[in-house]
Amino acid sequence: MARINTNVGALVAQRHLASANQNLNSTIQRLSSGLRITRGADDPAGLIVSERLRAEISAVGQAISNTQRASLIIATTEGALDEVARLLVDVQDLIVEAANDGALSEEEIRANQLQVDSAIESITRIANSTTFAGRQLLNGSLDYITSGTDYSVIDALNIHSASFGTRPFVPVTVEVTTSAQPAILDYPAGNVTSSVVLELQGNLGVATLQFTSGTAASAMVAAINAVAEATGVTATLSSNGASGFRIESQLLGSRQFVSVRTLSTGGSFQTVDVNGNPQTRDIGRDAVATVNGASSLGDGNHLSIKTGTLDMEIALDQTFGLGTTSFAITSGGANFQVGPEVNTNLQVGVGVQSVAATRLGDNNVGFLTQIQSGGQYSLVAKETHQAQRIVREAIRQVAVMRGRLGAFEKNTLDTNVNQLGITLENLMASESQIRDADFAQETSTLARDQILVQAGTSVLALAQQTPQSVLQLLG
Repeated sequence: MARINTNVGALVAQRHLASANQNLNSTIQRLSSGLRITRGADDPAGLIVSERLRAEISAVGQAISNTQRASLIIATTEGALDEVARLLVDVQDLIVEAANDGALSEEEIRANQLQVDSAIESITRIANSTTFAGRQLLNGSLDYITSGTDYSVIDALNIHSASFGTRPFVPVTVEVTTSAQPAILDYPAGNVTSSVVLELQGNLGVATLQFTSGTAASAMVAAINAVAEATGVTATLSSNGASGFRIESQLLGSRQFVSVRTLSTGGSFQTVDVNGNPQTRDIGRDAVATVNGASSLGDGNHLSIKTGTLDMEIALDQTFGLGTTSFAITSGGANFQVGPEVNTNLQVGVGVQSVAATRLGDNNVGFLTQIQSGGQYSLVAKETHQAQRIVREAIRQVAVMRGRLGAFEKNTLDTNVNQLGITLENLMASESQIRDADFAQETSTLARDQILVQAGTSVLALAQQTPQSVLQLLG
């Protein structure tokens, strides 16, 4: 056929040339951008997946930044607590030195008291001045706030972590089913019938007491109480009208014990347990309780619980027996967003109590402010024993707080950063697999597309020359 109005060959060549040009432009776009998908038309399904991956990558990156900032806050807090601990150790040294009043003058003891006052003021100053980007850390602003707490039955309450979820507050109910008890031995007789030498032992130490025949119970009670600081054991006259007296440990719990042993062979001194059975040694009993229905760990009257929603320690008053006490955690704590999704499973909270001098210590032994000048247990008042007990409790509290924050930083924050880093690597690898261009493949495709464009151009030129052969028919 020899037709000139429609050049089918040229149309076919144009179509293939246009396709080759389009492919060439797409390849150049991929090579210039480094992306396989630059618009939705390139790969609609791949675009959807890669955009979701990009959003997740951004959220994980922010979660890593959040966790690292939280780690810096905890490190700053722990560093300030280290200085508080050093000051408390210095205060303890001054107390021990002041107890050596046989070798120190009154002026030297007063000088020690001034140093104690200065150290305690520094502790309060650290509590008030430790900040991170304007955020107060040790003045109690990061502690949990409670409502309805009955401090007549609660000596100390430390809430380490509480998860509110969607609740406006966290209710807490403590139910004691078995009360804590001290170690107890009874001496039922009114006096000793013959001279006796006793070895009295408690958690703090041992003392030897000697009683002559006919010594009254009241005199024996006075002698036992006179060495209570050395033994940790006290005695009280029977209050039910019976003769004799009771010997018991000063503290409660299974770690407390009382032992009374007769050293002399000529005397007789028989103690009995609370049931009247002959006994020379007794141990205390820990409280058994539930917190919000979950079993707690008891150490005397000190209860602790750690669940997914509540981490708390509570010290009940020694007079609290069986029963229930309730309160609510209404707000507070430091809440850290450590995951890419905003929900309670990916948030961790921690409570940081105040370390001001008015807060270090407890209702049983006293508080740090009470050993300052004019305080009930100051060095000038010769109350070095009680002052040391207060400082020891303060040292314990600060040490526990540092250990808890250190564990939180190491086991929660650091591991979270490591895990998020691995997640970020895998997400970025997946997003790259879907969206990034393969340069090896694209350069090969570029060479092919360039050849096809050149060939298509040549063929189109040839197709356009074909109708000219008709002119030969016209002679």
